[in-house]
Amino acid sequence: MTTLDIQGLSKSYGEVRALNDVSFSVAAGELFGFVGSNGAGKTTTMRIVLGVLKADAGAVTWDGKPVGLDVRRRIGYMPEERGLYPRMKVGEQLTYLARLHGLDAAAATAAMEHWTEVLGVAERRGDDVEKLSLGNQQRVQLASALVHSPDILVLDEPFSGLDPVAVAVMSDVLRSQADRGVPVIFSSHQLELVERLCDRVGIVKSGRLVANGTIDELRTTDTLRWSLATSGAAPVATTGVTVTSDGPGRYLIETESSEAAQAVLASAVAGGTVTEFAPVRPSLTDLFRDVVSETEEVAA
Repeated sequence: MTTLDIQGLSKSYGEVRALNDVSFSVAAGELFGFVGSNGAGKTTTMRIVLGVLKADAGAVTWDGKPVGLDVRRRIGYMPEERGLYPRMKVGEQLTYLARLHGLDAAAATAAMEHWTEVLGVAERRGDDVEKLSLGNQQRVQLASALVHSPDILVLDEPFSGLDPVAVAVMSDVLRSQADRGVPVIFSSHQLELVERLCDRVGIVKSGRLVANGTIDELRTTDTLRWSLATSGAAPVATTGVTVTSDGPGRYLIETESSEAAQAVLASAVAGGTVTEFAPVRPSLTDLFRDVVSETEEVAA
C-alpha cells in the first residue's frame, strides 16, 4: 500500500524551533487529521511536504522514495491563505490550473465543470473570485486542489469559513477521495469534525508530535469511566471503584476493570430503577486539552 511518510522533520527559523523531529505516515485511502494550536507547526510541515520549505533535517517519502518534483505535481494542495487569482473568473482559473498540471484543454474543461458542480459553485463559473463569498472562495480553492485528480491531498484548514451545508459537502468530497485510495492530510481547529471524519489524528504542540493514533486508540484510558442514572440510592463503591455524584440521581463511576463496573451496576439495579449506564470516553477536544496541558507542565 502506497504511503506518504514524514520522517524526523525538524525546522528552525533563527532561534525559533518550528518543528522538532516530527514523524508520522498517511496511508493510501486514509484521512489524517493534523491538529494543534496556532503556531504549533502544522503549516510548516505541510509546506515541507510540498517543497515550499526545506527541512533542516528529516525526509518526506512516497512509496518509499523521496518526494521530488514529479510526485509534487501529483499533490493537491489547499493553503490556509487564499491562493487564487482574485480578478480571474472561476471557470477560467480552474481550467488554467488543470492545464498547468498537464491536462489537455478538453480534460481540463471537463474537470472544471465536474468539480464546480460537485462543490456547488457551477453558477459562479463566470464570476471573478473576488466577488464570491468567503465560503464560495473556499469551495473554489478546494476545486483547484482536485482538478488534476491528485494522488495525494494536503489541505490546510479546508473547513475554515464554511457553513454547515458546505462542511457536509466538503466532508463527503474528502471521504470520496480517500475511498479511491488517496491519502488525505488536513489541519483543522474544528475538533468535533476531525473526530467524526478522520481515521487517524496527530496532535502537534510547539513543533513536536505529542499524540498520534486512531480515535479509539487516543480515547483509550487506563481508568474506565461510566455514567449511571438511577432512581434509587447511590451505588455501593467496592474496592478499586470510585463513585462521584454528578447531579440528582446521577453518578460517575471510575474503575480499572469492566467487571468492577458491572458489580456497581448490579448494586444500583438492586436498589432502584437504572435509566442509564454508559461508558464515558474523552472526546478529541478533551484529549487535545489534556495532552497540550500535560506537555506544558512537563516543559515547565
